[in-house]
Amino acid sequence: PDVYLNHCNLASMYKHKPRRISDGNPRESSPFINNADDDKGTLYDGKNMALFEEEMDSNPMVSSLLNKLANYTNLTQGVREHEEADEDEGETQAPQMGTFIGVYLPCLQNILGVILFLRMTWIVGTAGILESFIIVSMCCSCTMLTAISMSAIATNGVVPAGGSYYMISRSLGPEFGGAVGLCFYLGTTFAGAMYILGTIEILLTYIVPSAAIFKAEEKAQEADALLNNMRVYGTCCLTLMALVVFVGVKYVNKLALVFLACVVLSILAIYAGVIKTIFEPPIFPVCLLGNRTLQNHGFDKCMKTEIIDNVTVTTKLWSLFCKGSELNASCNEYFTLNNVTEIQGIPGLTSGVISENMWGSYGPAGMLVEKAMPSVPASDASQDKHMPYVVNDITAFFTLLVGIYFPSVTGIMAGSNRSGDLRDAQRSIPIGTILAIATTTIIYLSCVVMFGACIEGVLLRDKFGDSVKGNLVIGTLSWPSPWVIVIGSFFSCCGAGLQSLTGAPRLLQAIARDGIVPFLEVFGHGKANGEPTWALLLTAVICESGILIASLDAVAPILSMFFLMCYLFVNLACALQTLLRTPNWRPRFKYYHWTLSFLGMSLCLALMFISSWYYALVAMLIAGCIYKYIEYRGAEKEWGDGIRGLSLNAARYALIRLEEAPPHTKNWRPQLLVLLNLDSELSVKHPRLLSFTTQLKAGKGLTIVGSVLEGTFLSRESDAKRAEQSIKSAMAAEKTKGFCHVVVSSNLRDGFSHLIQSAGLGGMKHNSVLMAWPTNWKQSSDPQSWKNFIETIRETTAAHQALLVAKNVDSFPHQERLAEGTIDVWWIVHDGGLLMLLPFLLQQHKVWRKCKMRIFTVAQLDDNSIQMKKDLQMFLYHLRLNAEVEVVEMVRRWMFLFSQTGQMLRLLQASQGFREAQLIHDRNTASHAALNDKPDVSPERVHMTWTKDKFCTERNRNRDHSANMAVRDLFSMKPNQSNVRCMHTAIKLNEVVANKSQGAHLVLLNMPGPPKNRGGDENYMEFLEVLMEGLNRVLLVRGGGREVITIYS
Repeated sequence: PDVYLNHCNLASMYKHKPRRISDGNPRESSPFINNADDDKGTLYDGKNMALFEEEMDSNPMVSSLLNKLANYTNLTQGVREHEEADEDEGETQAPQMGTFIGVYLPCLQNILGVILFLRMTWIVGTAGILESFIIVSMCCSCTMLTAISMSAIATNGVVPAGGSYYMISRSLGPEFGGAVGLCFYLGTTFAGAMYILGTIEILLTYIVPSAAIFKAEEKAQEADALLNNMRVYGTCCLTLMALVVFVGVKYVNKLALVFLACVVLSILAIYAGVIKTIFEPPIFPVCLLGNRTLQNHGFDKCMKTEIIDNVTVTTKLWSLFCKGSELNASCNEYFTLNNVTEIQGIPGLTSGVISENMWGSYGPAGMLVEKAMPSVPASDASQDKHMPYVVNDITAFFTLLVGIYFPSVTGIMAGSNRSGDLRDAQRSIPIGTILAIATTTIIYLSCVVMFGACIEGVLLRDKFGDSVKGNLVIGTLSWPSPWVIVIGSFFSCCGAGLQSLTGAPRLLQAIARDGIVPFLEVFGHGKANGEPTWALLLTAVICESGILIASLDAVAPILSMFFLMCYLFVNLACALQTLLRTPNWRPRFKYYHWTLSFLGMSLCLALMFISSWYYALVAMLIAGCIYKYIEYRGAEKEWGDGIRGLSLNAARYALIRLEEAPPHTKNWRPQLLVLLNLDSELSVKHPRLLSFTTQLKAGKGLTIVGSVLEGTFLSRESDAKRAEQSIKSAMAAEKTKGFCHVVVSSNLRDGFSHLIQSAGLGGMKHNSVLMAWPTNWKQSSDPQSWKNFIETIRETTAAHQALLVAKNVDSFPHQERLAEGTIDVWWIVHDGGLLMLLPFLLQQHKVWRKCKMRIFTVAQLDDNSIQMKKDLQMFLYHLRLNAEVEVVEMVRRWMFLFSQTGQMLRLLQASQGFREAQLIHDRNTASHAALNDKPDVSPERVHMTWTKDKFCTERNRNRDHSANMAVRDLFSMKPNQSNVRCMHTAIKLNEVVANKSQGAHLVLLNMPGPPKNRGGDENYMEFLEVLMEGLNRVLLVRGGGREVITIYS
């Protein structure tokens, strides 16, 4: 108590003078040791806090922490992610963008785009109003559900710039983050290609058709000519845009408002035009021949002949179908049989055309666009393809339209990508994004109805407006002029293309700087100001591949796949975090549920396969390959992701299930605890033990690699960590998959005992122990090493665990494949079948695959060797094991080390056991006592270790007596005679094993149990040493007391 009071009194001396800071108010110094203020010498802060002085060296006081957190403008140092933070360049201005400017308008601009202007009317005409409504509803529902999930993730803490990639990688881990991030990057890049193709299509089809370089001489060549023009002009446009982005992004940002204005004005022009059709529909006549729509390029009047000055003359239309301008010229049969009619392309909102456009009109490429009205068919339709009819340029079907339409609902990430610029990102992102999606959904659905209600069906299905003199179909509906839509959509596509080329390289740069994909690291570098030059170059190359495809309809489904995959994983991340109930999952946005996320995920997956199953498979294959690459080669990152939480939950569930019952014999496999010894440098002494583990396990089951350090944990904590790293490095080098466990204990024996007892968790515990034979135990000055070895054997026996002891482990194969040879099994006693299971498991590995198994068993005098061999062969046949069988005959008295009982060989637990080798009271006892001039010494206190040489000497002295020893005297044998028998067995068995298995790649032997009396431990080591003498690679095997192999399926 006195010490405590003195300590607290000292606390009053540590009061710091208040210092004045910029606001003029006195404030106490910061409690942070590593703060950026000028008082570096200040150790801690506060009054009467001496009790927590040591903690303050690493942890701040609560009051100061709260003060810093409340006034942050960016990530605090404690919250900063793994990425290397750049040096701060002065004071950063606090972000001021609100919901409307920062989220709503960017999302609106990104969602509304090229598909609305160039393909929406064609989709409505082809699919019909009802199916178009379904397409739009499905796609918009998908993005709305994704936005809800994204809002939950975006409001669960601070989301720096990086948008969806950042959210997915931090929620699902680096593997998913990298895979989906790269998919999102590819989607954004192909979106750039799509916008550029849209720009060129508007330019060459509607603004300056005469600028085309490639011109079609025949109608059949028109499609190829258009694609080649798109390739040439698209490449030029891409080069120009890439240069603009390279020169400076600030110019792109300054033009963003102009591009947004173009989009808004175009939408308003469409609505104004629809309203105007009620009172005064625009005049855009469509010429029909019979029920076929004609391309209105080569004629000005929709009639075959006309009367000029009372003379009937033919028109330009006549010359398109006839071989001359004369009235008696030979004409196309269908032209002759059918009349020409002119209908209004825009009949108006009140015309009732909506009923005709309600249902779809799908067809193959080259199918004529026809109106539902009677006509006279021609007998020969072979010339139709050369006539100026409006035809389908591609084969149209529902699923294709889904893939083409989906890009028009992407762009919902625009708000979350700008989270660093928002005044209150956690409030603005959900409101702005969801409002933008709701607005665009209303626009799209209303456009479907308005187009179907105002525009004639044949004009809707005319993709390029050929029937209305090449006008943009949606432009014919707008007010005051079609040029409003044409110019507006042109600049809108330009702006969207520039933004894609601006955003995609930055996304790639963010992935590269994370370091999760090693081969992308070069793209993390850029100009001095951070502009991603190399990433821009790669983006331009990939974008060019999209432009070379040249067809907007072919590129759209590709980027649909990548965006859908991105949205799928955003939904998965939200559902996973919600279901796992991660403590850190506390979104401010409350209107989410895991079922909504799951529905969104299912909808994304369904849309992927609906729009194009083969593109979906390719996209998933690309994502899968990236995932496996990052898992295999990527840098290890710990981002507190949901997959780690899912793994923990799954592991916990599986462990609880495993706890319910022990494994069936059919499921038994060696779950190894590998006991390693470390040298003075904390390096692994026998790394080949890990190689053998890998070969035995082949990556299956549980492997725990354990070691023990002597001392106390407090004094050797750093050594334990170093030892763990050393073992992990050795495991990586030997390709051993498993867990590492280093224990600090007061002595080695207790440490290994603790490992054997407590390693593992629940049902995932080891059932076998693997260790190396103590090679130089005889030369060791400290007998404790081999005594620890024997105690470990006793521990494993008591724990009912199998034991594997490898002799000459350093000579075991590493990774080199062994030539043809044998694995020899000496089956002396049956202790569960582990001896036969181990060679089979080794043969599954490439190192031992060429080795054949041979099984030797021992017969005594009264055994029928021939019958034993047949029985063993039948037993192996039922076990489905391929092995050669050999029966070795031995005299019964040799087998004292092991004893056979019944049909299955079992270890005899003799009443005498293995006792210590004592010098018996024989005829020399008295003379020994007399010579030593001592009182009578009890024979129990005199010890002698039985070596092979001593055994031979003793055998010669007692040859006559030993020769007449009967079996019935076995249990009444004196200790000395018992040890003689054991040594005799070891020598004879070793002679037979060495004779038969000298050239084997590996010899497996039954390991006899240690003596119950610890006084005979050294003799036991001698017996084992003699048993293995002259053999290169030996594995002593001791079963765990249960069957591990079965004949049943």
